Amino acid sequence: MPSPDPMLVFDRALVRRRRERAVLSGDGGDFLFAEVANRLADRLIDVRRSFPLGVDLGSRGGHMARAALATGRVGTLYAADASPALAARLGLPAVAADEEALPFASASLDLVVSSLALHWVNDLPGTLIQVRQALKPDGLFLAAIFGGETLWELREILMEAELAVTGGVSPRVSPMADLRDAAGLLQRAGFALPVADRDPISVSYEDVAALMRDLGRMGESNAVRLRAPGPMRRAVLGEAARLYQQRHALAGDRVRASFEILYLSGWSPAATQQQPLRPGQATGRLADALGVDEHGAGDVAVPRS
Repeated sequence: MPSPDPMLVFDRALVRRRRERAVLSGDGGDFLFAEVANRLADRLIDVRRSFPLGVDLGSRGGHMARAALATGRVGTLYAADASPALAARLGLPAVAADEEALPFASASLDLVVSSLALHWVNDLPGTLIQVRQALKPDGLFLAAIFGGETLWELREILMEAELAVTGGVSPRVSPMADLRDAAGLLQRAGFALPVADRDPISVSYEDVAALMRDLGRMGESNAVRLRAPGPMRRAVLGEAARLYQQRHALAGDRVRASFEILYLSGWSPAATQQQPLRPGQATGRLADALGVDEHGAGDVAVPRS
């Protein structure tokens, strides 16, 4: 039998089914998506221009679309999701679009926003290149994804508990990009003025079982293609619960779960954008701007009197 393609890390059909079930069940497992969408929309407000035509990529339950439209910065916004059912339910112009194979024409969009959807993409560099190509010159890409420190406590505990009980480990928490990777991906995709920064969010739960149930309600359970088949053994869950309570307890016997949100922004290159000067072209000195005297390397700069 041929070996599995190493580029196909995630079972995207499973991701789509879980996302549909989580949203359509309406059981309230979307608090984190609502919070991050509002924070991402705040960054859109900071951009003092309007965007006539945009796409919410991975529209899911519609939190990002509603938050983006509420800013008044977007004219027409399309909801795009790999699930036709989710894309069509928001009452917006809609398109069923796999994030790995975007159907948008080159240089057709002014804005692409995406909130907590792209961490399930197998070929994230390829998706970013497609987004950049779909943007008009000086179009904006603005996204939030889960970062590598997300659920670090759960990742560590499950690995240790499974090793102790079974003598081996299998992937239980999906791999995610770190901040340096994200910034590099924007540059590789050809975005101008790329920026990546992080925002940690801590959530408290009754216990580790409540955390894992909530991940299921979010549609964010493990979807790694090489995951172990079947449910986790009861003994592993018991040991994980003991270790988690021992190491990550908060006041009132609750436990902490960490989520790292990476915010990405980049512009489609345009001749009108500010460009950095080449070495030797500067017409002013940094020392003058800071109001200090210029010194050689190793000397201490002191304020001017």
